[in-house]
Amino acid sequence: MMSRIKRNKCTLKRRLILWVLMTNIMLVLYCLMNSTQVKIRDSQQDTCPLSISKLKENVKDYRPGECFNIICNHMRFDHQEVAKLLPPDALYITILRDPVDLFESSFNYYHRAVPLTWRINGENQLTEFLNSPETFYSPQAFNSFYLKNLLFFDFGFDNNLEADDPRVMRGIHDLSKRFDLVLIAEYFEESLILLKDTLCWTTEDILYFKVNARRSSSVSHLTPELRAKALQWNGADWKLYQHFNATFWARVEVYGRERMKQEVNELRRRNTEMKAICVEDGDAVEAQKIQDRRFLPWQPVGESSILGYNMKKNVHPTFRTLCKKMLTPEIQYLSDLGVNLWLTRLWGWLKDLTWIKNIYN
Repeated sequence: MMSRIKRNKCTLKRRLILWVLMTNIMLVLYCLMNSTQVKIRDSQQDTCPLSISKLKENVKDYRPGECFNIICNHMRFDHQEVAKLLPPDALYITILRDPVDLFESSFNYYHRAVPLTWRINGENQLTEFLNSPETFYSPQAFNSFYLKNLLFFDFGFDNNLEADDPRVMRGIHDLSKRFDLVLIAEYFEESLILLKDTLCWTTEDILYFKVNARRSSSVSHLTPELRAKALQWNGADWKLYQHFNATFWARVEVYGRERMKQEVNELRRRNTEMKAICVEDGDAVEAQKIQDRRFLPWQPVGESSILGYNMKKNVHPTFRTLCKKMLTPEIQYLSDLGVNLWLTRLWGWLKDLTWIKNIYN
């Protein structure tokens, strides 16, 4: 028994050392890659204020003084920096998710990337965390923002503010002035309709398949008591969500409830048609059942819990390109757009290789 315990401890130490080493190597490679990405701008007419943006290394083909038409990707919001890349009349649009659902998802997806959670015992680490969050949380810890007020963090604010801190409401009011439309993930179809109306799009422009969903067995179904604890722990996010949930439904009222209902029904009908055209067997499948790696979503470390799709092999040529785009996960989609993600791909390969090796050792 003692021999087995020592062997397990040694195995755990080897895994942690390998994990830290791999992470540091990736960070060094990332810094080296970004240091060589500054490009010299041709002499063109400036259309944006000629100021150097701190975001330049993260924006493909950035050229000082030249405006982008659209910036659409994950980022931590900094209005002063983003404004340097867009024309003065640009629309700002974002989307929020229920703070409890976001916290549950973030915890389960990233907890292996947050060292503080590694020492939580038991099968249900999320329950252990919520019962005593201060025990497993430090504001200065690596990646700790994944564990508290992630919405507030993503908008550029201090995620460690408590809900009753006056800076929380000041931040919310500032965002109200910045953003022209705030969508709600729990009402995704209604959100798409408002987006379509705001941007003068058509229904074809907002057809979608649900990508990056987890299989139900990997979702922690929280009791009302635990949900209340999660809301209290993410109090700043809850205030933010409540405010913009109210503004969202005010926009729906202006748009018209009956009109919205008709538009949502039409969107669902068109999505069903596209699934029948594009998707093999009509629905998402487990990661190991995805036949083409182009359609394999990024998986959490040590898991294969994110569902994906198989595209029908006999898709009519009229729909083939559209089907491919609708079924492609974000990492591959960015690659198709020309973004250099070799580091991400290398990290994914090493991550998968390491955990597969650990499983079979």
